[in-house]
Amino acid sequence: MIALRGNQSLRSRLERWGPTSIALFASATSFAVYFCMYAFRKPFAVATYAGYEFANTGIELKTALVLSQLFGYVASKYIGVKFCSQLPRERLMAAMILLILFAECALLGFAIAPSNWKVVALFCNGLPLGMIWGLAMRYLEGRRTTEFLVATLSFSYIASTGFVKDVGRCLLDGWGVDPFWMPFCVGALFLPPVLLSIWLLDAVPAPDLQDEAERSKRTAMTGSDQWAFLAHFSFGLIVLTLAYILLTAFRDFRDNYAVEILNEIKLAKVPGIFTKIELVIAVVVTLTLAGLSFFRRNRNALLATFSIMTLGTLMLGAATLLWQAGWLSGLAWMILVGLGAYLAYVPYTVLFERIFAVTRASGSSVFAIYLIDSGGYTGSAAMQLYKDLWHAETSRLHFFVNFSLALSIIGFAMLLFSGWYFICEEQRTREAGILADVASTHSLPCAAPDAMPVGDEEIA
Repeated sequence: MIALRGNQSLRSRLERWGPTSIALFASATSFAVYFCMYAFRKPFAVATYAGYEFANTGIELKTALVLSQLFGYVASKYIGVKFCSQLPRERLMAAMILLILFAECALLGFAIAPSNWKVVALFCNGLPLGMIWGLAMRYLEGRRTTEFLVATLSFSYIASTGFVKDVGRCLLDGWGVDPFWMPFCVGALFLPPVLLSIWLLDAVPAPDLQDEAERSKRTAMTGSDQWAFLAHFSFGLIVLTLAYILLTAFRDFRDNYAVEILNEIKLAKVPGIFTKIELVIAVVVTLTLAGLSFFRRNRNALLATFSIMTLGTLMLGAATLLWQAGWLSGLAWMILVGLGAYLAYVPYTVLFERIFAVTRASGSSVFAIYLIDSGGYTGSAAMQLYKDLWHAETSRLHFFVNFSLALSIIGFAMLLFSGWYFICEEQRTREAGILADVASTHSLPCAAPDAMPVGDEEIA
């Protein structure tokens, strides 16, 4: 009860300080929450677990562990489609704390379970962690500063994946911690700061009336609201999801097998190599996304977002070709390929934020993001199985290079088409008065039609 009163007191104080203070506070606390969350998810990937095979299946134990955690993460995304978008605001903090504690207990199980049961422990570890992002995003969406807030949230998971791996490497090499105990130890180090950060994030006040006027009011969604949104944007969502599946699979493959790829290009032994690579990417992506906050007119913001995403796919192919030609070093290639992937992947969050703003749809953009996230992580698991079962003799590096080139072409085409679809949808909605018709027939949860000029005309 004392902690709860302290949280409410801090929330009241933030409301008196004004929107700028709220934005900075929300940025710092959400960054801390998600940065710390990765300490419970990614450190195990820095160990190779060489020489271990999973249950005499021919699948390397490292691959089985990666896939097991990923399957848990995939299941979490499917659960999160409803759970994260329908959970009332007052229960968000308790839910996040319980999910983090469950993940740490699973890492303890990973340390003490017999070899073949360790995959079950990592499945249980991934199961709660996939919902942390959606719950944190519920505090940030629907604000004039949402792009800035999402930029810092994105910075956290790009930078943290390298940092927590370096912490894990330090425990392995410097302290001699057993590889199976190392993930639990890293999680224990980050448990106090993540619990404090969650408590602080819960003090962030709800969006104000001006936020609602520009971005539409965000609330928990009912099942009928969700089906109505899907029916309205089904075609565009399908193409966006296919592109997202490939991007997620690529990002996860690069992330989970970074140590093997770096080994092949003779960079794995460089001190702090993971942080060096990811920090540059995190800074550029964060600044790029933060810049989208300056687009007050939602149509222009959609154009800018799709432009950034297609540029990212082109960067993937160009950097890989330059590295193959010997014009880029291995380090520069890893940075540019990662940057291209994240420039195409990360803006999905703010993309749906703007789609909700353009259509004046009420509810939560977290629903749409988690819907495609579930497909994305399913594709990621399928891609890693495809590599080990059908291309077992192909090195991680060779597979990664081919994946980069293919994604550059296919991803560019899909995102270009998706951009055209949603820009046309916005134009048809604005010019033909579709929003008013939909609101009157209750086929899409919308604000009053006279709210549209506030978002795209008067403010522009």
